Amino acid sequence: METLRLDKWLFAARFYKSRSLASGAVSGGKVHLAGKRTKPSHRVSPGDILEIRRGQEKYTVIVRQLSDKRGPASAARQLYEETATSLAERESKRREERTLTRCAPHPVRRPNKQERRQIIHFTRKRD
Repeated sequence: METLRLDKWLFAARFYKSRSLASGAVSGGKVHLAGKRTKPSHRVSPGDILEIRRGQEKYTVIVRQLSDKRGPASAARQLYEETATSLAERESKRREERTLTRCAPHPVRRPNKQERRQIIHFTRKRD
């Protein structure tokens, strides 16, 4: 096996839970091959560089092996290698989010009915 469909590889590497989700992500521009948008049917081969965006996370990976079958997570990790810059960026974003959540004030209790009405009145858009 020298090449494999991009959506099949993304499914086998466990970036997406189903092949249709992987296909939709590629079609939607969430996955780039060598910095360019591609189609789900585009062929990938070992050595290709993929940029994958899932929610707020961005992965930059190098394809190491090909597999069209989805296996355990330990086997899926053998299919790719994440770049050092990608790991560092994701870790710094995680640390930043942790500090922001620690600084955010947490309410002591749930708002009562009167307070909820005040919140709704305050956040409602003006016509």
